[in-house]
Amino acid sequence: MMQKEILARRQQFINKMQLNSAAIFFAAPEQTRSNDTCYPYRQNSDFWYLTGFNEPEAALLLIKSESGVKSILFNRVKDPLAETWTGYRLGQQAAVDTLCVDQAYPFDQITTVLPQHLNHLDAIYHADQQFDFADQILDCVLEILRKGLRQGYVAPTTIIDWRPTLHEMRLFKSPKEIEIMREAGKISAQGHIRAMKSCRVGQFEYHLEAEILHEFAKHGARFPSYNTIVGGGNNGCILHYENNSEQLKNNELVLIDAGCEYQHYAGDITRTFPVNGKFTPAQRQIYDIVLKSLYYALDNLKAGTSIKQVNDQVIRIMLEGLTKLGIVTGNLDTLVAEKAYLPFYMHGLGHWLGLDVHDVGDYKTATRDRMLEPGMVLTVEPGLYINKDADVPPQYRGIGIRIEDNILITQTGNDIFTADVPKDPSEIEKLMAH
Repeated sequence: MMQKEILARRQQFINKMQLNSAAIFFAAPEQTRSNDTCYPYRQNSDFWYLTGFNEPEAALLLIKSESGVKSILFNRVKDPLAETWTGYRLGQQAAVDTLCVDQAYPFDQITTVLPQHLNHLDAIYHADQQFDFADQILDCVLEILRKGLRQGYVAPTTIIDWRPTLHEMRLFKSPKEIEIMREAGKISAQGHIRAMKSCRVGQFEYHLEAEILHEFAKHGARFPSYNTIVGGGNNGCILHYENNSEQLKNNELVLIDAGCEYQHYAGDITRTFPVNGKFTPAQRQIYDIVLKSLYYALDNLKAGTSIKQVNDQVIRIMLEGLTKLGIVTGNLDTLVAEKAYLPFYMHGLGHWLGLDVHDVGDYKTATRDRMLEPGMVLTVEPGLYINKDADVPPQYRGIGIRIEDNILITQTGNDIFTADVPKDPSEIEKLMAH
């Protein structure tokens, strides 16, 4: 990410800070996987958004006072021995040179240096309970200031949560972010296409997971943006199924929910297709209901509408379709009022997408559901899940279907990032023809 854009973000945040205050943002800690090995490091999205810096043991301090604005980074010191084992560290001088900060200090000096910079400020912006170690550092620093009255220390009296402000900023994507997310959508789509082409009866769910992750990595996206879901048969009715260990059977569907993380931004696609390459009549009937719901949503999610407004109509489309198949019975308005859809459609229509797969940003204002605006990116993912034990006509049992795309809200409607992977049943069958 270009430093020019990151500097603009910092300035945008600083403009929203009150005078005579500071804001502190901490890097994510490393996470232990087993004994003395760690998971691959993934930076905290808020910290990345303001720094583009991908090391742990770091913090960014922004100060806004009458004398001006200052940015300070705390990060790990250069250590040739440690770098021999675990890789390059930026160090302090390179941080000033490359990350556009005014000063840099070793992270292990943070409790010594911070009191000097927070002294006599009115407020500190901090995300309480984001990281325990960060809360402990700030508590220690504030205690030093409070106990230092005789030395002329005065502690900030107000702690303000910076998350509402920063997360509102993150909700609206810049042209550069949109460019990256468009590529994340394309790479994610290629993973799904590869899975469709390679699927065979008798394979295991993890075979398709391997094909998808291979395709992601081949395009420079080494990691998925969330744990890949490959659910064959009734496993497709488990919303966050992650075992991916069962054998794929003839005449069953497989639901794949998978997206890559590309340059820290998430893709998030779901497709459902027949293991043997041909939909059964019952599968096709349920699939067509979900697809009709998706097409309605894609046609109507635009600036000036809310996700809830569109989802309310999606629910009616689904219930109307389920009624025609005898899966639910009754008057449509009554079924809606009684929430008769919940056993089969139990999640929302979509969520924000960005640096996090379930990205930050409010869905409601103080008085109403939030209206969509240009620059927002979200998923659209209607689904129907009919468990094998459901009291419905037997041909529909064990069918789980979700179809998910990623869209950008524009001035004139929306732009689909994930259109490369087919969702029309005939196109899927054509792609899967062996």
